[in-house]
Amino acid sequence: GRMKPVIVVHGGAGRIFKEREEGSRAGVVRAALRGYGILKQGGSALDAVEEAVRSMEDDPHFNAGCGSVLNEKGEVEMDAIIMDGKNLDSGAVSAVKNIANPIKLARLVMEKTKHMLLTDHGAHLFAQTMGIPETPGEKLITERSQERWKKNLEPDSNPQEFQKDLGTVGAVAVDREGNVACATSTGGLSNKMIGRVGDTACIGSGGYADNRSGAASTTGHGESIMKVVLARLILYHMEQGMSPEMAADAALDYMKTRVGGLGGVIVVNNSGEWAARFSTKQMSWATVKDDQLHYGIYAGERDTKPVDEALISESEGF
Repeated sequence: GRMKPVIVVHGGAGRIFKEREEGSRAGVVRAALRGYGILKQGGSALDAVEEAVRSMEDDPHFNAGCGSVLNEKGEVEMDAIIMDGKNLDSGAVSAVKNIANPIKLARLVMEKTKHMLLTDHGAHLFAQTMGIPETPGEKLITERSQERWKKNLEPDSNPQEFQKDLGTVGAVAVDREGNVACATSTGGLSNKMIGRVGDTACIGSGGYADNRSGAASTTGHGESIMKVVLARLILYHMEQGMSPEMAADAALDYMKTRVGGLGGVIVVNNSGEWAARFSTKQMSWATVKDDQLHYGIYAGERDTKPVDEALISESEGF
């Protein structure tokens, strides 16, 4: 391989409340470092994005896996997708309950079935067949999700207010062989209707990867993202010759003007250029390229440190 590997991750666009900033920052940095570790050893983009997303699913700071928001009935229902840019293979799950890592199940759908998307009960049966251990629903529920759910049930509540603090997670990567991949995972919208599926599980909306152009993973208002097929739209702009940053901004701008939707995206093109852009107030993101770690939460914020240094502080706890 002759490509320099790159990974970019996001921990969700929206409003990141002050008390959760540090945890969000630490979580995306940890995920990026883990994914990069795989790429550095010559591992695939697919393995790298899966590992990065799994790391964030296990982190209660994010709305994915453990820490997912609750639906109107007070349950966790999760969506996830993974895509291989080499052959456009993809696997996704929607409305899954009682498993710790939906992204792992999405990968198995891609590799062990002829299908691309399994939902709810069918996804549950498939998980059992694959020997994935069941995690009791309450293990995935954090105090924060529970509190928010209760608040949103109050007659004068406005769930839309809380929606701004979304925290879908995602990753994109290009490996040494020049293959790209994306992965996205979420608990969805707080107090959503039972059975609601958002953009995350939908190919082209929650994510898309194609070696001919690059890979994108999205976050934000799912229904808006689906209306414009945001991830595929970004790749289309790159196919027209735009840089990842220009493509991301153009697509986010279109979503805002056309349907009034806000969100965020991470993008990598097939020559290793990357971008992390958002139209919301904040989005936690991190990337590693050329052994340099970059990360941020606010518009225009970009901290940089050498990977070696970051790994040391990582092992000592952030």
